[in-house]
Amino acid sequence: MIVHLLRFGFRDETTDEQKAEVLATMRRTASVESVSFSTVGQNLGDVSEGLTHAYCVGIEDLAALERYMHDPVHLDGDPRIIPHVAKLAIGPDVSDAPDPTLRTKLMALHEAKLRKYPEWARLMSTVPEVRIL
Repeated sequence: MIVHLLRFGFRDETTDEQKAEVLATMRRTASVESVSFSTVGQNLGDVSEGLTHAYCVGIEDLAALERYMHDPVHLDGDPRIIPHVAKLAIGPDVSDAPDPTLRTKLMALHEAKLRKYPEWARLMSTVPEVRIL
């Protein structure tokens, strides 16, 4: 199992209605067939850095992760979500798989997505603060 965690904060200009729409869109993304479990909502950790919300999905394996990354629901949701994100902390992801090269494989899937969807890469570059943990 691969558990993927995002913590994020909204842009100041994002309204409460837009925040609700973003969270609903994230819940749709988290409900695709490749996701085993999910939660979307408030970040219960230290929010002093402005990371007020969280998105967490459990994905069975690398094959399911690749399906998740390219799922039309996921691809359709990102342009509705990303313009409202001011800060994004990606990870740390965790896994119960014993493969010591799993992080490298995950990053390779991410890089392949950036190459395949340059408009997605451009959109991600508009987030003012991104940290990969």
